[in-house]
Amino acid sequence: MKPTRSRVWILFLLVPLVLLGACGKTVSRRAVAETIDLSGKWNDTDSRLVAQAMIQDSLNFPWIDQFIAEKKKKPVVIAFGVKNRTSEHINTQTFMKDLERAFLLSGRVKIVASREQRGAIREERAEQQMGLTKNPTAIGKELGADFVLTGVLNSIKDRAEGEEVIFYQTNLELISVESNEKVWIGDHKIKKLVKRSRAKPF
Repeated sequence: MKPTRSRVWILFLLVPLVLLGACGKTVSRRAVAETIDLSGKWNDTDSRLVAQAMIQDSLNFPWIDQFIAEKKKKPVVIAFGVKNRTSEHINTQTFMKDLERAFLLSGRVKIVASREQRGAIREERAEQQMGLTKNPTAIGKELGADFVLTGVLNSIKDRAEGEEVIFYQTNLELISVESNEKVWIGDHKIKKLVKRSRAKPF
């Protein structure tokens, strides 16, 4: 008995639904500090660990002790940003926040708002002084930056026969606002080996 055209269409529509039902998805919550490296690309663990290592390296340089001894205060740093020159889409804003946090956790450095943040804060301060809010904040001098933190993120990839090596190099610089002197230059390297299994024939 030959299948009718209507039955053929029903089977044609049901097959994708069966396949979709067979491909289930499970989601589990994991610890934020846990390392989960699925693709080998730059991830949250890389951002956090590189930031911690590089800021610790910067604090081991003589610039900070010299500044505190001369100025009798903590240095003030502003983060200008990190340029992404890799072949991947990397959220460098997240990396900059990890750098700022590492500086603050050291207790030896003050961090001031970025250019965009300062503009929004100035507008808010101006509106307060116009009487648009209750209990306006007293006007004071903004804390100026002593040093600028900036840098670049590069990557190199090498691939052959199901294996891929991804090399990341982060370069950061701390520059004196007063003299343009580079008081610290740091770099951090990561190399990852990614092995991709071949699909087995049926």
